[in-house]
Amino acid sequence: MDPFTLVQDDLHNISEKMLDSIKNEVPMLSSAAEYFFRMGVRGKRMRAAVVLLLAETLHVAPSASHPADTEWIATQHDRQKGVAAIAEMIHVASLLHDDVLDSSLTRRGVGSVNAVMGNKMAILGGDFLLARASVQLAELENTKAVWLVATMLDNLVKGEVLQATMADDSLLDFDKYLLKSFLKTGSLFAHSAKAVATVGGHSVETCQLAYDYGKSLGLAFQVIDDMLDFTASSGMLGKPAHNDLKSGLATAPVLFAAEEFPGLKPLIRRRFKEPGDVETASTWVFQSKGIERSFELASQHAEKAAQAVREMPMPNTTHGRRCQQALIEITQMVLTRKK
Repeated sequence: MDPFTLVQDDLHNISEKMLDSIKNEVPMLSSAAEYFFRMGVRGKRMRAAVVLLLAETLHVAPSASHPADTEWIATQHDRQKGVAAIAEMIHVASLLHDDVLDSSLTRRGVGSVNAVMGNKMAILGGDFLLARASVQLAELENTKAVWLVATMLDNLVKGEVLQATMADDSLLDFDKYLLKSFLKTGSLFAHSAKAVATVGGHSVETCQLAYDYGKSLGLAFQVIDDMLDFTASSGMLGKPAHNDLKSGLATAPVLFAAEEFPGLKPLIRRRFKEPGDVETASTWVFQSKGIERSFELASQHAEKAAQAVREMPMPNTTHGRRCQQALIEITQMVLTRKK
């Protein structure tokens, strides 16, 4: 069974609510913000699905052995699900802004907002989504969750700045690569996961496990994404292949390859700007163990994520236990995805 089917109804509901929440009296702004919420462009909504599965896993249902205020539990559960919508809106906003920064022409197989509507509307559309996410965040009425999401946004911006301003020698630093990967990808998974546990009133230990799951899953996802830039076609990716190299980025496969082929290092330092650099770097990556070692690295992070789930409290419902298992299955899906 596809793990996402366990929360498909909730996923559909929050997608519709997100669409409703971004409709306003400025049609062009709404059109830009709605772009990636339309049917056919949505994708799997992986981040939202993961948050919803965590919400079910960490939901403590009322029972005879667990006397609690049923109405309070239901409210907190709804708020846990609300984190999924917030995370998805922030993610889509970051895509709109990224495409402007990267001058991308396509996204998920269709024209990017900046290509179709222009940079100004793409930026404003992303800003509008962040504003709507902030409103929904306030509705959670949980200061810790607000801090977590604010930190997530802080990290996203820091990741972009780090990527754009890294000194030449820092481009060869694997730790800097992992830090950038966490700030741009892992942070959203990690902080939204911890927000779900926090809103649910869980212990410090469980909140940390949720964070660890999100962080490790996000890092595995990013490393595989960097690997796919070499192994998947542009048609499968929904964006140009070798886009990272063309953008001057040295990702895990390239950094590993540079250990075998030192000639790659000057190309990395000059961000593959000279004619033939992209083709040369690609050739060396395929001749090296860069892709194989990247997969091993992603696998290590995926296993850390799975272990964090195994250490979480056992849900007290059959559905919750299925969702907990689904979170583990997703760690493997991340490793085998093709796009």
